[in-house]
Amino acid sequence: MTKLMEDRLEELETKVTFQEDLLLRLDDMLVVHQKDISSLTKQLQLVTEQLQQVIGMLPEEPEPPPPHY
Repeated sequence: MTKLMEDRLEELETKVTFQEDLLLRLDDMLVVHQKDISSLTKQLQLVTEQLQQVIGMLPEEPEPPPPHY
């Protein structure tokens, strides 16, 4: 193998190594973000349920205006 081919092969191996590392880090971040999304989804469901309970406790008719109006 010529020096030029060896250099090119080494460069390609280096690039592949960096790409593999990048993919592993991206996968790790994807897992973290998926956990965050899951947690936020649960919190949103809880807030939605609480809001529906509060809306359910509101009177059907609006309050009459105070006497001084």
